Amino acid sequence: MSLTDPIGDMLTRMRNAIMVQKKDVGIPSSRIKVEVAKVLKEEGYIKNFKVVDDNKQGILHITLKYTDDNQSVITGLKRVSKPGCRIYCKSESIPKVLHGLGVVLVSTSKGIATGKKCEEIGVGGEVLCYIW
Repeated sequence: MSLTDPIGDMLTRMRNAIMVQKKDVGIPSSRIKVEVAKVLKEEGYIKNFKVVDDNKQGILHITLKYTDDNQSVITGLKRVSKPGCRIYCKSESIPKVLHGLGVVLVSTSKGIATGKKCEEIGVGGEVLCYIW
């Protein structure tokens, strides 16, 4: 089965797992999904992730992060640039999520980065998603 939007599928699987308060979610792995998971871990939105080899493409297991009163750290996920309508930004015009409280993930020539990191290194790219 082929997916037309693998990042959108990843975000949807995470959103569905958060709605039913699951601790772990399994996603078919790819390099870009692993890079997105690395950034999410660095920003503190997920506890951990690992790639398990299944003699196919691999499974990306993400351990979701919850607060002490069982509320998810991730309150919202939104896919911005889609295969049918790509959205790009320059380093001077990177969008803000909830006035800086959320994170925007941008696919740059230097890899997947947050909006703040893109402003620091002075690169723009494709706006992948918003996370808050």
